[in-house]
Amino acid sequence: MDTPLEHLDVVIVGAGLSGIGAAYRVSTELPGKSFAVLEARTAIGGTWDLFRYPGVRSDSDMFTLGYPFRPWTEAKSIADGSSILQYIRETADDPRIRERIRFSTRLVSASWSSTDARWTLELDVTDDGGTVGRRRLTCGFLYLCSGYYNYDHGYEPSFPGSESFQGETVRPQFWPEDLDYAGKRVVVIGSGATAVTLVPSMAKDAAHVTMLQRSPTYITAVPSRDKFSDAARRHLPAGIAHHVARAKNVLFTQAFYQLCRRRPEIAKKLIRTQTARILGDEKTVQENFTPAYNPWDQRLCVAPSADFFKALKSGKASVVTDTIDTFTPTGIRLASGQELEADVVVPATGLAMLPLGGATFTVDGQAVDLGDAWVYRGLMVSGIPNLALCVGYTNASWTLRADLSSRYVCRLIKYLDRHGYRYGAPATDGAMTTRPILDLTSGYVQRAVSAFPKQGDRHPWTMRQNYLLDAPTALRGNLARNMVFDAPAPSAAPAPDLQEIHA
Repeated sequence: MDTPLEHLDVVIVGAGLSGIGAAYRVSTELPGKSFAVLEARTAIGGTWDLFRYPGVRSDSDMFTLGYPFRPWTEAKSIADGSSILQYIRETADDPRIRERIRFSTRLVSASWSSTDARWTLELDVTDDGGTVGRRRLTCGFLYLCSGYYNYDHGYEPSFPGSESFQGETVRPQFWPEDLDYAGKRVVVIGSGATAVTLVPSMAKDAAHVTMLQRSPTYITAVPSRDKFSDAARRHLPAGIAHHVARAKNVLFTQAFYQLCRRRPEIAKKLIRTQTARILGDEKTVQENFTPAYNPWDQRLCVAPSADFFKALKSGKASVVTDTIDTFTPTGIRLASGQELEADVVVPATGLAMLPLGGATFTVDGQAVDLGDAWVYRGLMVSGIPNLALCVGYTNASWTLRADLSSRYVCRLIKYLDRHGYRYGAPATDGAMTTRPILDLTSGYVQRAVSAFPKQGDRHPWTMRQNYLLDAPTALRGNLARNMVFDAPAPSAAPAPDLQEIHA
């Protein structure tokens, strides 16, 4: 006789920042539900455990990147990777979370059955000896908190002549612990957040670090410490101070983003003026930090305490804006004819996006093609029952939307139980204008547009980048809007939930 499959009410995929936050919400808001957190690796932390390159840090302040239920108490607002990892681990030490994490368990495929109202998950589970075995379990609701990046490999463009280079080539995603770059010449290819982090960090020990970018980029200097938040923590209890600092930073970030989108010329002038004031070199600003695109057409990089610009001023680092002609045995020759000599080359060329963590999905026997689906409220997908994706903001802290998504999932599950429904799925209500899920011109987004669900031209089919609009919807919005459930409402209508408003 076949042994019945283990069944859980909720399965969370990923034990990184999002997954641990989701586990806390499920354990506290759905205390009667069985759940597990599946983690493909052997450690908690996700991105913050995987990335070990020099200087790895957050791009967002920790009052918004941190959890609203766990105050950030460290001095720095822009924190280093090891501090963030420790913060996640301490949060996961809660026995309600720690005991539910299953390490070395990778989701391979998920099949939904409307008849059974459950997902059947195929899992690769690695034992202590490294042997991989296949297991299965079922769940009522599946919540993917594994992000949208491919953590097995990044974006790796081919460079002419790269095989002739006699130095070391090091990829940030797989930084070797024993790399010694002290006194060596380093070229970092790229100008995204990773490159902007690497340059000042490596410049402390390297002979010289050059950031090679194809086109100019925006970089803004921000304080490493938040004076307002420091004052709040001196005069208020930790929890209240955390929420006050969080609210202030949400408002400031949203205000600046709206300025960038609505009055880009003013935003450009502000960023350019700040950069020129720090560097004191108008020519460098014009050549390297005056892009053709508007701020927030691509993700805006930050330099805590202006560390990037200080490295340039010290002479230990420089920026070159040009394209690669070919690698040579001793470095890189550029299209202009200039040659950058290098002992170490770091291609910080970006991550590759990967939908659904690379797992395959079917609904009632039909393969799911995300590219044909629509995103719903920034976390569900049209036509797919009892599935949510945790996707953070691009213009603000990832955790702001991640936590809203987790709280929405808990509200939805309560709603299903209250009305006697087994499942619900978003359903579109007419033709819409198609837009990419992320409105960024960045290469890593454009390369993956077709693999992800699209957004429409009206709510709730948009991926809003606005916490102030999303919070009321996630916490008190109408859970039945544009949703199809598996059974009609009970004949005796339940008492209305006063918190559910049309949003």
